[in-house]
Amino acid sequence: MSATVAFRVSAGIGFLAVALGAIGGHALRDLLIERDFTATWQTASFYHIVHAIMLCVVAGRAPFVKGVWWAFLTGVLLFSGSLYALCLSNLRMLGALTPFGGVSLLVGWAWLVFSKK
Repeated sequence: MSATVAFRVSAGIGFLAVALGAIGGHALRDLLIERDFTATWQTASFYHIVHAIMLCVVAGRAPFVKGVWWAFLTGVLLFSGSLYALCLSNLRMLGALTPFGGVSLLVGWAWLVFSKK
């Protein structure tokens, strides 16, 4: 994957972060309150937008470190994705995926700590 394609995917992930945050705050507000998942949706949205920004930063960085980018993307999909799915479906077992996403996000950050550039 080229850095240009990675940047465009990253921008799409950022777009989704804003859209899902707004949907959770407006269209799904009553459902999230009823299920007591407002804070869960907010956590998913927060981690989603922070790591969407990091995906853009990593994609725009020279050299493009694909491993970091993939770790962050996987983390967003598993961490935020599982929380969004949990909130929408009320299937508590989906929460079992969330820690794997968290570990993937940690791997991305650790990779940056120890990368040479």
